[in-house]
Amino acid sequence: MPLPTKEPMYCAEQIKIPPALPDILKQFTKAAIRTQPGDLLAWSAAYFDALSAGKAPPVKNRFETPTDEKVITPGLLGVLHKQLWSQETVGVDDLKEKWGQLSLPAERLDEILTLGNFVANVPWLKFLALSCTSLESNLTEAVSLLCKILTKDAEGGAARIEYGLFKQLYTYLAEVDGNITEEHIESVIAYLDSDAAKGEGMIGPANFTHSFCPKLSGQ
Repeated sequence: MPLPTKEPMYCAEQIKIPPALPDILKQFTKAAIRTQPGDLLAWSAAYFDALSAGKAPPVKNRFETPTDEKVITPGLLGVLHKQLWSQETVGVDDLKEKWGQLSLPAERLDEILTLGNFVANVPWLKFLALSCTSLESNLTEAVSLLCKILTKDAEGGAARIEYGLFKQLYTYLAEVDGNITEEHIESVIAYLDSDAAKGEGMIGPANFTHSFCPKLSGQ
């Protein structure tokens, strides 16, 4: 019976650690802890693929309390937006791949695609807006979440976005809802026009949740 082959012995002087390796592993570990991926191996592959391609890795901005279920969270929507925001439309296959890398439920993705009548090419901002409605109990909260994801303000700030973008996405969501009249949509926009003018063309949750503003949901 042959004896097991001995592994070669190395002294400390022979082992050369790439200078960047410790920091790469440190950042990877922090990203994994912050993101809490459902499938660590699939997420890790996506993480290093993104880094090697010079793209945004699938990492949350901040820690969210993990759950045992595969669910969409504001943080995970934020991850998807960081990866896809530069594309006006996203191919369904690409969207499914990134959705799967975050261990999000495939059936929920299918529901959103069906609701938006999205087929091959998905308008990213409309998809993101519909995803926000699946997380919140009413349209006002959904649009508030959308503003928090899209804003360039510091986290915890006013969460303002460009008024033209707000009008586009609010009108779209109201039309998909089907229970909000065109007259009500116009009354919301008419009220917010003056706020946007005073705010240098920017609008945020503080504006459309004000008691004087018509409710976004129409109720």
